[in-house]
Amino acid sequence: MSRRMFSRSLYSLQYLSRSGGFSPHNSSINPNSKHTVLAAFGRFLHVRPYATTPQPSASASSLNQTELAKFAAIADSWWDAEGPFKPLHIMNPTRLAFLRSTLCRHFGKDPFSARPFEGLKFVDVGCGGGILSEPLARMGASVTGIDAVEKNIKIARLHADLDPIASSIEYRCTTAENLVEEQMKFDAVIALEVIEHVADPAEFCKSLSTLTVSNGATIISTINRSMRAYATAIIAAEYILHWLPKGTHQWSSFLTPEELVLILQRASISVEEMAGFAYNPLTGQWSLTDNIGVNFIAFGIKNSQ
Repeated sequence: MSRRMFSRSLYSLQYLSRSGGFSPHNSSINPNSKHTVLAAFGRFLHVRPYATTPQPSASASSLNQTELAKFAAIADSWWDAEGPFKPLHIMNPTRLAFLRSTLCRHFGKDPFSARPFEGLKFVDVGCGGGILSEPLARMGASVTGIDAVEKNIKIARLHADLDPIASSIEYRCTTAENLVEEQMKFDAVIALEVIEHVADPAEFCKSLSTLTVSNGATIISTINRSMRAYATAIIAAEYILHWLPKGTHQWSSFLTPEELVLILQRASISVEEMAGFAYNPLTGQWSLTDNIGVNFIAFGIKNSQ
């Protein structure tokens, strides 16, 4: 993934974000880029402890019970735009811009269409109260939203019932591992701000890969394990600005972009695009950037079997 190609894709995404989801710049991905991702990151790749320890069986769960308890405690606040999930509500348009651009390009869909995802099956893993599932459904996707916290699913269903389109979403209190056992398959598997809360990121990514059809898309967003992320996503966001409840994030659970690329590559997912999210305190808005020092998102393709 060359710097020039990354910058060109990012420029398209930045325009898309500013214009509310539509971009005249539909740059194509170099078909050979998936073979250059590891080369681009190669000198940074290293193995974390969980990558060398024995892995649980396919039916085992990557759930972290402590993390589940945290989110169960604030589940009622999912649709409170000024509550604990305010950062996600503000970030959502930028996340959706990235999804629209990358997924439309990959599946040959028209990004100018009001329902570009018509005919595609998506799963929103760790859907919470449905703040991502609902707009995906409005863009035409057949959406399954899953979450291990039953209270989150109840909130998501109640809110979806207020909208005839969103009411088509299939919400289930289950895990990615359980869907694997059911042999479910999706065109796109999406897990945003989830992987930093699971017990075993490598096993989790294997499940996401298994759920993705051959040549389908897997998209993950998370927080970089950097000192800058510790200062902004934990110290500032949780203890100074009080955007998030204290203890929401554990710095040791974050992944670096290089680690995520390697984990996904081992799960047969080739990362083709990556972008960062930057918050502007003057405008109160998020935007896409090539700086992946804190929040970042990765778009990968499931290798053909």
